[in-house]
Amino acid sequence: MNAQPRKQEPQPQGITRWRFRLVLGMFALLLLAVLVRLVMLHTVEQPFLFEQGEKRTVRTEVQPAMRGMITDRFGKPLAVSTPVVNLWLNPQQVNVQQLPAVAVDLGINVRELVRRTERAAAAGRSFLYLRRQVEPALAQQVLDRRVAGVYGEDDFRRFYPAAEVTAHTLGIVNIDGRGQEGLELAYDAYLQGKPGSRQVVKDLYGNVIKQLQVRDVAQPGGDLQLTLDLRLQYLAYRELKAAVNQHKASSGSAVLLDARSGDVLALVSQPSYNPNNRAALRPEHMRNRAVADLIEPGSTIKPFTVAAALMSGRYSPGTEVNTAPGFMRIRNKTIRDHRNYGVLDITGVITKSSNIGVVKLAHQMGAESLWQFFTQAGIGQASVLGFPGEAISQMPYPEQMDNLRLATVSYGYGLAMSPLQLAYAYTNFTQGACHKPLRLVMEQGVAMPCQPVMSEKVARQMLDMLETVISKAGTGSRAAVPGYRAGGKTGTAHKVGGSGYKDDVYTAVFSGIAPVSDPDLVLVVVIDEPKGREYYGGEVAAPVFSRIMEQALRLRQVAPDDGSVKNLQMAGGPA
Repeated sequence: MNAQPRKQEPQPQGITRWRFRLVLGMFALLLLAVLVRLVMLHTVEQPFLFEQGEKRTVRTEVQPAMRGMITDRFGKPLAVSTPVVNLWLNPQQVNVQQLPAVAVDLGINVRELVRRTERAAAAGRSFLYLRRQVEPALAQQVLDRRVAGVYGEDDFRRFYPAAEVTAHTLGIVNIDGRGQEGLELAYDAYLQGKPGSRQVVKDLYGNVIKQLQVRDVAQPGGDLQLTLDLRLQYLAYRELKAAVNQHKASSGSAVLLDARSGDVLALVSQPSYNPNNRAALRPEHMRNRAVADLIEPGSTIKPFTVAAALMSGRYSPGTEVNTAPGFMRIRNKTIRDHRNYGVLDITGVITKSSNIGVVKLAHQMGAESLWQFFTQAGIGQASVLGFPGEAISQMPYPEQMDNLRLATVSYGYGLAMSPLQLAYAYTNFTQGACHKPLRLVMEQGVAMPCQPVMSEKVARQMLDMLETVISKAGTGSRAAVPGYRAGGKTGTAHKVGGSGYKDDVYTAVFSGIAPVSDPDLVLVVVIDEPKGREYYGGEVAAPVFSRIMEQALRLRQVAPDDGSVKNLQMAGGPA
């Protein structure tokens, strides 16, 4: 007997409705919960969420200020700031497996970079420089790899177009753009400028998506125009470097001044350094010897002793002085001339550079008179420019000068000054018998009046005497400037050692003016410790003076004294 299938009993209609309502209610509650959550997010929690979102995407960036430019007197750039990028990474975000490609781009050792990153991550650090001051094109190449945790920030790097030629005068800045030496240090606050700031939205890779607002506009630093003439700076540097190398000297310096205004036209020292490449920088090469080194000027000081004698009214250029027998004994010291010159007039004392002649003049005038004249002439002043590291010149007071000390001071021993201060002293003969303050920075305003030192008659007499030094009969014939009347004074000073003056170590100096008919330039050349058969100022420093002065006068379009203009090089730009 076949079993009949059981028929399912239909569920009551009420149960079906209950289940449908239950499901519908659950969906309604879920929708209500979502609506409540949305209301909470847009009302109660909105400030907190907005703040957290900003922390992750909105950044306040410092906008670096461009450092002011430094130019020469004609506007040629000497120091400029160029845009660069500082690359850095967050060790907490970066994947070290992506770092090798970045390291290859930047030329960094891969293992070293990975090691530094892992060490920084372990220490909980969130910032590590990859490389600072990267060229924008290379930085963009790295950032285009879109490595999470690698970022870039704008910055500026200082660049010096003339490199080592102007290094000592301009100085340098550190990697943070702060002045460390020279004018960069002296005028740091003026050149700095004021950084700005802006709010931006960035993505995970540090790319700016949107700029929200500029809070402060970056204000660039002030520009600085110097009195230097870059043409003359190059010229003086080239000739000085050649002379230092030729004579195997330890160092050298040259100072070129405008004879009328006192403007510093060239200021160079050897050895020098390249401020754009400091990998092989040696600290001793950074010394600005023209400003910071003290030298005993030797015979280059004799014109001031003679000028003091002329100003006393007891002497004239033709007054005779008996220098025989060519030496004299003062206490335990014997002072000598190169040979016995016999009777010389005052002009001859300068021409032959007679120690005996100037010593006799100094003794007759006395320490007080000589010291007073030297002081008025700027010898012994503490500072000339206020340049960082500028040496303080040294000169004994009258009460410190006995007969021997007075004698040595009269021919340039026992006092010390920098090459810049020596050049400044020589402007006394070119600025209408007085001297104006030196100037290295072009400034607007009323010109400072010059301070009277000697009569114009005495100044003219001294120029005529200095011209005889460059004649065939003088000690500085190698300083002659073709086509121009020049004048000057040689100097050769023994250097001081541990037990007094050394017999075979010298400083060779030449101080001169050209043209003496109408002075335009004052030039001082110092070659320190020349090694070889030639070491006198007339042999070592005088030829450098001749080469620099001849080319400088032509670059400045100064007409030759002989009236010919066929050799005058008409330089481009202002004269």
